[in-house]
Amino acid sequence: MRRLFVFIVIGALVLGLSTAWAQQKNVRLSIATGGTGGVYYPLGGGMANVLSKYIPYADATAEVTSASVDNCLLVGAKKADMALIMADVGWDAYTGKGKFKGKLPITTLAVLYPNTMHVVTLEGKGIEKMSDLKGKRVSTGSPGSGTEVKGLRVLEAYGLDPDKDMTRDRLGAAESAGAIKDGKIDAYFWDGGIPTASITDLGATPGVKLKLINHGDGVAKMREKYGPLYVKGSIPPNSYPGQDQKIEIAVVWNLLICNADMDEKVAYDIVKTLFEKKPDLIAVHKIAAELVYESQADGSPVSFHPGAVKYFKEKGINIK
Repeated sequence: MRRLFVFIVIGALVLGLSTAWAQQKNVRLSIATGGTGGVYYPLGGGMANVLSKYIPYADATAEVTSASVDNCLLVGAKKADMALIMADVGWDAYTGKGKFKGKLPITTLAVLYPNTMHVVTLEGKGIEKMSDLKGKRVSTGSPGSGTEVKGLRVLEAYGLDPDKDMTRDRLGAAESAGAIKDGKIDAYFWDGGIPTASITDLGATPGVKLKLINHGDGVAKMREKYGPLYVKGSIPPNSYPGQDQKIEIAVVWNLLICNADMDEKVAYDIVKTLFEKKPDLIAVHKIAAELVYESQADGSPVSFHPGAVKYFKEKGINIK
């Protein structure tokens, strides 16, 4: 009986150790996001929590970065496992154009949501249309961000030179909102989801009347030069405090990318988990509701990872 008891105890210990070993978080995943005032950071944090919770072997974390350009470089160099980026920046990185000296080994895991360009100013700044930015102090987005890339292309579509026609600052979303509130700049560009917290906070500031500038009619020239990466969209009325009219804007899709060398099973599990646990992401930020199967087939100019392709094929989606 004693021997039997000993064997039972040893067996229980072995089983317990085996179970504990199986539950070890032996795959570390880092997600490059953006600044704290935008959408990338809270959404990326939500993704990290979901992946850590539902993938038994994974421990994921979100990192603050300068956003799209830097994120492509980080993933390309394997200094981050995944990243949220804008599709236009991703295309430049994938093809070795623009700010990238060579092609980067990045692939798409999922098409996330449409990124909306905000051109933000305040009542009393004398800015009613894009041409009124001439002679003003304007932030075009932080260095290394997708906002900067797209913002400069919007200005280009209106024949404006950011270094000659205005005094240029290069601030992130939260910094720009603070600077315009303090009277240090007259307007700023921000490309992100709706709503962006820092713009909501700006519009809710006592004594401040938020104004967003229409620029949808510049999309045709952007498409003419850069291809069908951009589409005309809008910011619905009342998306922000004091914003009571629809604003016509330039839109580009956001992507979740990884390095082409990511393990296929890991990539598959990431995509499967994000789609099947989407309610958890929506609880973090409602923009996650835009993560839908219908956008995957033609939403990314960057090729998909084989693990993602496998998952979408199971769902009846033909990835080109």
